[in-house]
Amino acid sequence: MFRVTIRGKFKGLDDAGRAAVTTGSGAAYTEAGTFTHDASVSTFTFRCQVPAGPDDDEDDAALQAMAALEAYGYAHEILQVAVTDMRTIRIRRKGATTS
Repeated sequence: MFRVTIRGKFKGLDDAGRAAVTTGSGAAYTEAGTFTHDASVSTFTFRCQVPAGPDDDEDDAALQAMAALEAYGYAHEILQVAVTDMRTIRIRRKGATTS
């Protein structure tokens, strides 16, 4: 599983688009993606969860997340893309000892 975070700014978002982004916003990572935004709904963070196949890498995940963002149809400019490969995350349990 990959978690992709895309930061950007909207370009010419109309009132209907602004209302849709505002009602559909959330901070969770989902396959369809979710938006968080500033108060004026001009900049955004898009969070998308991308399933990982055995040969998939961060570039593949970024492209899939950008396609999910494009599917919303809002004109935008991408400022930054960050990809986390959840397969490489190790959880340290509280109180666990290392050997």
